[in-house]
Amino acid sequence: MTTRETDAPETPSSTIAAVIPARWASTRFPGKPLHLLAGKPMIQHVWERCQRCSAIDKTIIATDDERIASVARAFGAEVTITRVDHTTGTDRIAEVIEKHPEIDAVVNVQGDEPLIDPALIDELANLLRDHPDLQMATAATVIDITSEEGKAHLHDPNVVKVVRNRVGDALYFSRSPIPFVHDAVHHGLVQPLRHKGIYAYTREFLLEFVSWPPSAIEQSEQLEQWRALDQGVNIRVITTNDDSPGIDTPQQAEAIELLLRQIYPS
Repeated sequence: MTTRETDAPETPSSTIAAVIPARWASTRFPGKPLHLLAGKPMIQHVWERCQRCSAIDKTIIATDDERIASVARAFGAEVTITRVDHTTGTDRIAEVIEKHPEIDAVVNVQGDEPLIDPALIDELANLLRDHPDLQMATAATVIDITSEEGKAHLHDPNVVKVVRNRVGDALYFSRSPIPFVHDAVHHGLVQPLRHKGIYAYTREFLLEFVSWPPSAIEQSEQLEQWRALDQGVNIRVITTNDDSPGIDTPQQAEAIELLLRQIYPS
């Protein structure tokens, strides 16, 4: 059998990894990745969610702590040991990418979100795979400003808000309530968005990103993604119904454990 001359060669598929940064030294919650939730370490719940993804080719736990690495290897995870001097999870992930030349793009999955939806991870991975010109993407959920909880989130500086343009790229990230709503007429036209701390980046972009110095607005807002905006990089922001919470304190961990025990009753 001969190949027809009209057949075009197949374009090699991108290799996309989910990388979960995990460190021991959390100020408010030391040892957080190994905190047991429904009988499993928190980091294992996140890893298992990534394992359910169809668009992810490999999942790597990135840590500088041998205690975390040992536990992760025991439940079957691939682990990359990183330096101890990284100031952010993004820097830690960049080191992983440098050590894995086969990875073309990465989804940064927070290690403290044991209820993260695998479909969201897949959507971000496929977004980069289907749009080769896109360098960075993230996600947001709609804030329901008709509820008391939504109103509280809008004004909570710990809840990061984002405004997008017509094509879905980020215009501004802030801890302040944005966008400003001029009058009641516009309440139905504007839906404030809560930024969700999950990111997807191409390999080339990520390695360039960590080489840039922090920008002025980044330091003012204490939001790392501003470094990309200040460099003129488009950040695609998809909307999601996944409002899975992160865990910052032992008290929050107790609430999440109750949810996990409902999902996985013993």
